[in-house]
Amino acid sequence: MSESSKSSKPSGSPQSPSSPPPVPTSADVARLAGVSRATVSYVLNNAEAVRISEPTRRKVREAAEELGYVPHAAARSLRAGHTRIVLLPTPNAPIGPLYSAFLNELQRALRRLDYTVVQYGSLGLDGDEAARAWAELRPVAVISLGETTLTARGVATLKRAGARAVITMGPDRVPGAHALVMNQEDVGARAAAHLVDRGLRRIGVIVPREEGLELFSVPRLAGARSVAGAEVEALPMAYSEESAGALAARWRGLGLDGVFAYNDEYAMLLMRAFQDAGLSVPGDVAVIGADDLLLGRLLRPRLSTVRIEMPTGGHLASLVDRAVREPAEPVGPVGPVAEREDLMAAVAVPREST
Repeated sequence: MSESSKSSKPSGSPQSPSSPPPVPTSADVARLAGVSRATVSYVLNNAEAVRISEPTRRKVREAAEELGYVPHAAARSLRAGHTRIVLLPTPNAPIGPLYSAFLNELQRALRRLDYTVVQYGSLGLDGDEAARAWAELRPVAVISLGETTLTARGVATLKRAGARAVITMGPDRVPGAHALVMNQEDVGARAAAHLVDRGLRRIGVIVPREEGLELFSVPRLAGARSVAGAEVEALPMAYSEESAGALAARWRGLGLDGVFAYNDEYAMLLMRAFQDAGLSVPGDVAVIGADDLLLGRLLRPRLSTVRIEMPTGGHLASLVDRAVREPAEPVGPVGPVAEREDLMAAVAVPREST
């Protein structure tokens, strides 16, 4: 007998130590839990139409955890006719603590509604190119924060690929998409109006040099310029001590008596630079930020700000879920039109810095 014959093993023999373990199935879970495969499917897919007792649900989940079983997403999608993926393009610019907290809460709320949130890095992709790339994942919904400019064609591409809801959070309405408007102009207008109410007319508005923040900074500048009685000058500044110090060093020559510093972080940086340059706040220059961060209240003088009142992430997740479950679009005289809902409000909060 040859060596190869001696070493061969009959079929059905135990796996070698290097072989991967068998993949557990829903049948394995059903046997361990003592229930039917249908019950396993209902429990692990969170089927609401079927009443299953909590002890049975717990028994199925414990069996699945013990076996290391997870449902197959592709098979689940075939049964349902769509995926449960909500695609969230990742922001290409620093968005600050306020928006970061909002997006984190949104993702948690979507997960509680049994959606899978997939963050997609879209840096370098234009609107239609990004839509085609997103469509490859067959998301059931897309939430675009506005950094990527979607077009009606891009929305149609996503819908043909199975997206039941396309939600935009930018300033422009796109045919076929639900528009959730975050009115950044109102933030700038509230800040400038507060300074004008304090008797200040020559107002500087910080425009961050950081790439990607134009989505917020451009409309905030436009909002400040819309306030009657305000003479507004745009002031480019990077988020660095050097840039803030250079602006503070030439401040006296600008002839400005107040500044809306884009947000609280830039405002705090600029206030420190003013103090280093021998300028008093608010005696020589009044300063107002935006976002109402806790650190602004700990400064001395305390920082005036524009508080941005946003809905909870749970509220937006519910809107997404409703749009997925009821995907019908309103129709206007020239075809589908976008639903629109204002997503935030702004209010000035006066403190010692103004």
